[in-house]
Amino acid sequence: MIQAIQLILALSFLVLIHELGHFTFARIFGVRVEKFYMFFNPRISLVRFKKFDGKWHVKFFAPNEDEEWDKHPETTEWGIGWLPFGGYCAIAGMVDETHSTDDLAAEPQEWEFRSKPAWQRLFIIMGGILVNFIGAIVIFTMLLWQYGTDTLPLRNVNTGLYYSQVLLDEGFEQQDKILTIDGTEPEQLGDVVQSLIIEGKREVVVLRGTDTVRLTMSEDLGTRYLALQNAYDKAEREKARADKNYTRQRYVLLSEWVPFVIDTVLPENAAYYAGLQKGDSIVAVAGVPTPCQVQVTQELQQHPCDSVTIDYYRAGERLTAHLFLNDQGRIGVAAKNKFAFFSTEHTEYSFLRSIPAGIRYGWDILAMYVKQFRLVFTKEGAQSLGGFGAIGSMFPAFWSWYTFWHMTGFLSIILAFMNFLPIPALDGGYILFLLVEMITGRKPSDKFLERANNIGFWILLALLVFANGNDLLKLFF
Repeated sequence: MIQAIQLILALSFLVLIHELGHFTFARIFGVRVEKFYMFFNPRISLVRFKKFDGKWHVKFFAPNEDEEWDKHPETTEWGIGWLPFGGYCAIAGMVDETHSTDDLAAEPQEWEFRSKPAWQRLFIIMGGILVNFIGAIVIFTMLLWQYGTDTLPLRNVNTGLYYSQVLLDEGFEQQDKILTIDGTEPEQLGDVVQSLIIEGKREVVVLRGTDTVRLTMSEDLGTRYLALQNAYDKAEREKARADKNYTRQRYVLLSEWVPFVIDTVLPENAAYYAGLQKGDSIVAVAGVPTPCQVQVTQELQQHPCDSVTIDYYRAGERLTAHLFLNDQGRIGVAAKNKFAFFSTEHTEYSFLRSIPAGIRYGWDILAMYVKQFRLVFTKEGAQSLGGFGAIGSMFPAFWSWYTFWHMTGFLSIILAFMNFLPIPALDGGYILFLLVEMITGRKPSDKFLERANNIGFWILLALLVFANGNDLLKLFF
């Protein structure tokens, strides 16, 4: 429920500022905006209000047709619809989802979109994209100003890294320290994932003990990783369907090599009854060496509802305990966070410093999203696509203002990019036609734009069905 609320609030806010971008530039250039609605309102609106005759008029749960209100087209009708899928800004004289060619007067009027020069129409169309991107920059700027940043530089991880099997197959060995990727030193762990999986960089230099080793990644590493992740997620979904109390585990591609040192022992659990204590370091499960946190967790998951031996160190002495695991392969302890083992760096930002930092942060997210977009056109990438369910799962199951606004900024960047795609019915489709008009001097007919929008609408509907269909398949299969 908390995830759903965050998703609805974030998307509502983003749609609102997106449409306000179109509205603002339309009014700057003297174009009438007939309606501005949050959510869609087929046949009826939850609330609608409009100013005419010198005062505001408000109606609740009212039909959309109103002869009295229609007599005042010079002012904007504001409202909230009942279908919570976006919103719209009905601009006079524009062929879009709110107007067809039959709705347009025979002759263009000076206050209509179609009567304005191409460069003004371009700004009106780009207004939503610009505001979404600027909105994200503002969000990131304020977060940096208020919270600063806490980072764990990769150079401070002196124990090396844990690698999953897909990376071991590429030639990595456990606890290798990554020095460079295509000649560039990665600053954080996320930079490694972005370079290898998203950007497809291939030449990696690692420090293995005292030796420097050069590795060349496979060209299909990104798609193989996605295929493996999809298979892992499917197995986790099957476990969750079989047991409603099961907590799904994420696939770990790589992580910092951190020992499993107990930070908290939960009462009335297996570890509590076995006498495990805070500070104990688990090094083996069921006789299998597990010197890393990820390995301990993975090995425990192999023994749900089973009795296993746990080897651990306490004050330099190796001890053994016998525990009965619960149905999720857990023993009732929390391990020390990785930040307890390595030196982190905290950066504070003044308001002035946070502005360029916020711009860089937003631009980096956009660049990363554009680069990973290539994976969408692979079989594995298409299977990873998700709709509202997948987006909602990106929010945490608890309320955090920092996380909420950070995710909202991230989604704002995605919304700006997706709207820029040259698909008819999206802003990018209009931008493409306007650029063609500005270059050739020939304006597409209103009938052509209407047909293009209809085609684009069905393309978008198909994509929407496919993405949300993936969510439903993952829910039931």
